[in-house]
Amino acid sequence: MVGIKPTDLAPTATVKFFGAGMAGCIADLVTFPLDTAKVRLQIQGESVAQGAHVVKYRGVFGTIATMVRTEGARSLYNGLVAGLQRQMSFASVRIGLYDSMKQFYSRGSENASIVARLMAGCTTGAMAVAFAQPTDVVKVRFQAEVRLADGVRRYNGTMDAYRTIARDEGVRGLWKGCMPNITRNALVNCTELVTYDLIKELILKYDVMTDNLPCHFTAAIGAGFCTTIVASPVDVVKTRFMNSAAGQYNSAMKCAITMMTKEGPKAFYKGFVPSFLRLGSWNIVMFVSYEQIKRAMMRAHQSWESPF
Repeated sequence: MVGIKPTDLAPTATVKFFGAGMAGCIADLVTFPLDTAKVRLQIQGESVAQGAHVVKYRGVFGTIATMVRTEGARSLYNGLVAGLQRQMSFASVRIGLYDSMKQFYSRGSENASIVARLMAGCTTGAMAVAFAQPTDVVKVRFQAEVRLADGVRRYNGTMDAYRTIARDEGVRGLWKGCMPNITRNALVNCTELVTYDLIKELILKYDVMTDNLPCHFTAAIGAGFCTTIVASPVDVVKTRFMNSAAGQYNSAMKCAITMMTKEGPKAFYKGFVPSFLRLGSWNIVMFVSYEQIKRAMMRAHQSWESPF
C-alpha cells in the first residue's frame, strides 16, 4: 500500500503475505458474529420461499439475540476454526500479494494505473479462492446450521466436515460455489483494495491526514461500504448455493434465477446491513491491524539485523 513513512523500511512480500493472514484472523475474531448473522439472514428467504418456516430472524441484532436465546452464545462462532483457516490461506494471497501483483501489471512503476490495480485485485482474488474454497464451504455450513435441542449436529467438527463433504458429495463438493465465489472475490478484491488504496493515496496526497490510524480508519470504512454495495448480490447467491443440499440447484446461475423468480430482486440484498456492519468493521480491524503488523515486523527485522 502507499504511504510508507521515510523512517520505516518498505515491507517485503513475505511480510505482506503473513501480515495479511494474521490481520485477517484478527478481523475475523472480532467480527465473526456479524458474519454468522449475515449468513442466517441470507438463507432465511430460501426457507420462507419453500414454505418451510416463518420468518425467524429480523435484522442483524435481532438475529444475534435470537441465536443467543435459542442456541447459546457459542452459536455465533460456529465455523470459527474454518474461518481462521480460511483467512490464513485466503487473506494472505488476496491482500498480501496485491502490491506485488500491482507492480507486475504496472511493470514496476510506482504510479500504478486504475487498470493495473483492478487487474491485480481480480488476479489475487481468484487465486485466493483456488486455495481457500474448501474452508469457505465448511465455514458457511457451520454458520448456517441451527443447533437443535437434542444436540444433533450436521458435522462433529471442522475436520469431520471436510471428510464428510468429500465422502458424501465428492471432492468437488469442497469446491461447491467456486465460480460464484471467484466472481464475488474478484469484485470484493477490486473494490476493497483499490478503494482503500485510492482513498489512502488521496488523503496523503492532499495532506488531509498523516499515514496513521485515522487515515487507515477512514480509508477502510470507505472501502467497506463500496464493497458491500458491489458484492452483496453475488455474496447472497454464493452463500445459498454453498449451503444447498446436493441436487437442489444445478448451478449458481440456477440459484440466482430461483431467487429472482420466487423472492424478487430484493433477495439479492438480504442481509445488507449485517454485510455492511461486518465488512465495514472487518475492513477497519483488518487494514489497521495489517498496517501495524507490517511496520512491527519490519522494525523487528531491522532490530534483528542491526541490534546496536
